[in-house]
Amino acid sequence: MRGRNLATTLPCRRRGQPMARYDRLPTELRRWLAQAALPWSADSALRLWQKALRETGGDALAARARLDAAEARLLARDAGLWGATRS
Repeated sequence: MRGRNLATTLPCRRRGQPMARYDRLPTELRRWLAQAALPWSADSALRLWQKALRETGGDALAARARLDAAEARLLARDAGLWGATRS
């Protein structure tokens, strides 16, 4: 067995069971996450999903459109940061 570097002073960022949280997400949200371009955490995706459902009166299709728009904004922001080359 190989030795692992387990001695660290860094705080553990992952708490609990991330896959269990993902498994508890609503089916429609899990479907959206399966095709998402960004690596959303279960917690942040659920917060955004719940907000979108509240704002759309519980319309799952409209909520998915809001998630698509949010992801597009984040991708555009990242493209602006990384896409421009400096001379």
